[in-house]
Amino acid sequence: MSESVTDLIEKHLQAAFGSRPQRASVTFLGVEPIDIERFVVGKDAAYVTVGCARHPMADPNELNPDPVRGPRVEIVVRMHASRPLPGLHRRLATIAAAPAVEGLVLGADALVDLGEPLWDGAPFTALVTAADVELGEVDLPAPMDPVRFLRAVPITANEAAWMRLKGVDALRGAWAEAAIDLADPGRSPATM
Repeated sequence: MSESVTDLIEKHLQAAFGSRPQRASVTFLGVEPIDIERFVVGKDAAYVTVGCARHPMADPNELNPDPVRGPRVEIVVRMHASRPLPGLHRRLATIAAAPAVEGLVLGADALVDLGEPLWDGAPFTALVTAADVELGEVDLPAPMDPVRFLRAVPITANEAAWMRLKGVDALRGAWAEAAIDLADPGRSPATM
């Protein structure tokens, strides 16, 4: 019997981080559980979903989506482990379940607006995604597409509004110009 997609993802993550994670599992009605794995490396923590890529994402308007081929992703949030981030695992699981529940197709340079704090008390209510080059991708048996990891950067409502107007490159440029540490859970927003 071949390994499941989630088993292959977990093996890849443990090899990449060199450790076993802390794990939380979130279940939604009608959807298979989504796990959030937390890896601590030095002073940083990476929160990674496992379960979003269980099935390929498909346009919700497709009458007969391909059950094997199609993009597969997992979400990664990298933050300094300077303080607890209560509720982050539930919000990440909600985003990871969105392709199955709402037909959302996640990709690089996407804006995902939660409309609520990313963790309890956070000023961030949205995420902007980019390829997580450190984790690369997980090859799956043919004909399945590989699993890609998307780094999701927490952003404020004002940053999300500015991104809608100016685009993701302008937002990233503002961060670079202000030397903003995107892994700081207490960071200030970019000045627009």
